[in-house]
Amino acid sequence: MRLIPALAGVLLLVLTIGSILRTLVVPRGLHSMLVTRLWRTLRVMLRLFTVPFGSYRAHDRAQAWLAPLMLLGMLFCWLCAFLAGFTLLLYGTSRLSWGVAVREAGSSLFTLGFASGARLQLETVDFLAAASGPLVIALQIAYLPTLYGSYNRREVEVTLLQSRAGEPAWGPELLARQSLVDTETALPQLYQDWERLAAELGESHSNYPVLLSFRSPQPYRSWIVGLVAVMDAAAIQLSVNPRTAPPEARLVLRAGFTALRDIARVVRIDYDPDPEPNNPLRLSYPEFDAAVSMIVASGFETERPSVLAWPHFQGWRVNYEAIAYELCRRCDAVPSLWTGPRDFLSTPIPPRRPADRRPGTPPGTA
Repeated sequence: MRLIPALAGVLLLVLTIGSILRTLVVPRGLHSMLVTRLWRTLRVMLRLFTVPFGSYRAHDRAQAWLAPLMLLGMLFCWLCAFLAGFTLLLYGTSRLSWGVAVREAGSSLFTLGFASGARLQLETVDFLAAASGPLVIALQIAYLPTLYGSYNRREVEVTLLQSRAGEPAWGPELLARQSLVDTETALPQLYQDWERLAAELGESHSNYPVLLSFRSPQPYRSWIVGLVAVMDAAAIQLSVNPRTAPPEARLVLRAGFTALRDIARVVRIDYDPDPEPNNPLRLSYPEFDAAVSMIVASGFETERPSVLAWPHFQGWRVNYEAIAYELCRRCDAVPSLWTGPRDFLSTPIPPRRPADRRPGTPPGTA
């Protein structure tokens, strides 16, 4: 009768080792059920905690704890699974009682050694348990520099975008600000920088999905909102200025929706890999028309009116809108314009514009 607990223990240990390897070791973007379940559970718990406060800032402060709680949660779950697996294995391969088996497994797993006995037939299991605890802790520690290295590179570009696209970032605001300060020639370099960042996001965030839960240091900044803003700006520029738009705009769009699709495959977001250009958008034409009017009012020159540019913009945005909206929702990103609804009560926040401090300008002018 003790064969069943032994087999169950072996199965649990194999599944736990597989989860550790998929999450920490294999650089392949494999789906991890543990990460997904922890993400969903902790997200809901933190969101419920902030319901009485009702503000986005309170929600952001609570969600900032999601990433560290996930890292601790993964380590706790793996250690508990090892403890349960070795307990079942010890119980099934000896005459130990359940209490003694738990004590023996815990003593070996955490290298305490106080429950060691002169049972030669259990030494192999004890040695395996003693090696498992430090090994999984060491892998978790080695995992952190990789995460924070990718996080720092991501946040540098997000911070640099703040002065160009507003806070929170918005694609039309990016084009309008470049026109207002006469720096439109800097757009190709910006697209080039975000093309490279999009490639890195696709690689790092699909291999290490826990990075999706790392929030920006400032509440109104977000990597996914920034990426959508840059892609929207590129799509608008290609739509209204087909002849003079820089080629880098096409490249950043391609890199952007490729990265989003790589992430979507890992976190199980359904998407159409080859959508029709005339598929309907969740963004409406009146919203697009108002944004183009704002851009034109800032001095941005256009070759097409918004009514003719809309089908072309639609053909670009259909490639990434659904995934971007779902990632913004799951990441609880700042509810900026053109990024879809959130799971918490919110209204879209437009980018904040600084006051104009030039001599002779009326006070309060943006």
